[in-house]
Amino acid sequence: MSFMSSFVLTLPEVILSAGAIALMMVAAFAGDKAEGLCRWVAIALLAAAGMASFHHAGEAFDGLYRADDFSLYAKLLIYVAAAVSLMLSPRFFSHEDRPRAEYPVLILLATVGMGMMVSAVDLLTLYVGIELNSLSAYVLASFIRKDERAAEAGLKYFVLGALASGILLYGMSLLYGFSGTTHYAGLAKAMADGVNTGELFGLVFVMAGLAFKISAVPFHMWTPDVYEGAPTPVTTFFASAPKVAGMAMLARMTTVALGPAAAQWQQILIFMALASVILGAVGAMGQTNIKRLLAYSSINNVGFALVGLASGTPDGVSATMTYMAVYVVMTLGSFACVLHMRDADGHYVEDIASLSGLSRNNKALAAGFAILMFSLAGIPPLLGFWPKLLVFFAATKAGLFPLAVIAALGSVVGAYYYLKIIKTMYFDEPAPAYAPAQSYVEAGVVAVSAVLLVGGYLLIPVLSAASAAAAGALF
Repeated sequence: MSFMSSFVLTLPEVILSAGAIALMMVAAFAGDKAEGLCRWVAIALLAAAGMASFHHAGEAFDGLYRADDFSLYAKLLIYVAAAVSLMLSPRFFSHEDRPRAEYPVLILLATVGMGMMVSAVDLLTLYVGIELNSLSAYVLASFIRKDERAAEAGLKYFVLGALASGILLYGMSLLYGFSGTTHYAGLAKAMADGVNTGELFGLVFVMAGLAFKISAVPFHMWTPDVYEGAPTPVTTFFASAPKVAGMAMLARMTTVALGPAAAQWQQILIFMALASVILGAVGAMGQTNIKRLLAYSSINNVGFALVGLASGTPDGVSATMTYMAVYVVMTLGSFACVLHMRDADGHYVEDIASLSGLSRNNKALAAGFAILMFSLAGIPPLLGFWPKLLVFFAATKAGLFPLAVIAALGSVVGAYYYLKIIKTMYFDEPAPAYAPAQSYVEAGVVAVSAVLLVGGYLLIPVLSAASAAAAGALF
């Protein structure tokens, strides 16, 4: 394939990379006063990258990168999540007197890495994408340098992330050493006649490294602390876009590169799915901080997404990607609610106890947050119910009936802490009044999320068709 053809296929990453470099120069010379300009230019670049993603499928740079319907679906979700995270950031950083023009640049660089992750069809491309995303994320987690919680979050994320990257790279080296190739198709061909011991060890290490990136149990330990300590707009980004990228790269890796080893990686995914569903549900019960609770909710939701992926079928991958699309809407709306909550002195509220009687102090915010919590709990007919139903159907259709049953029971247990928040807002004695809402962006995100979750079930056929087309590109 010619260089120009490869350039066209990788145009979304080219746009974001060039834009990030240009904005970095603007930030260096203009300083923090250019933060607003950099933010809106970054959002425009994400929109341009999204439009550039609509092109013919093909492989670029001698098979290192692939553009297809699957990567298109994942990238659109990633770009939307990144753009909304940018739109939610100014009020938080302006309140903290820390508006920084580097923030949009880091978001763009992380997004470039995620784009490479979902389009990678070679282990080297995948690793470069993961590290580009991770290095940006480490800085974002500790973005407020004078905040001890943020510094701790960034350090913990970096140390554990470096360990996970080492495990992942070791697994990749084993796969390369025993198969003689780093290309996904070559790995599948090498395993077609059976998986030898070396390849099996490589598979286990690779799955462990990828599990860290999606916060799957038992590699979830960084998530609650990082989500709590990082600035809330950064946590919003971490909880949405990287989860989509991680699940998409795992789907492509298992179905394309490790397809002949399905019997081996299915066992790993089943364990991670059940452990994530159960620990996410149980771990959230004793939380008093909203962001930590949403961190365990994220772990819980990753478990449900893995239920579909563990089936190893087109229906399972389709259900997983549908789940991730709905999850992004629920997550962005939930964190927009958190960003919208301030006490009478204008300080951000993170304690669940501070939500007491919110329905009497701010009816609209309480109603929006309640809808989001009901949807996360999977209460029908809200939109959050249907993706869970789809992943359960996919698992049972693939013969994984016990997995579907246990996950469904875990969903019932997990509903407790969502309903606890609703009980706090509507039935407890009112806490001190909230400061008047001043952000139309946050209010708009909450309102749009709530409307989509209430009436979005009408879009399920369309979303399912798009997910099915995306999944079809892998089989």
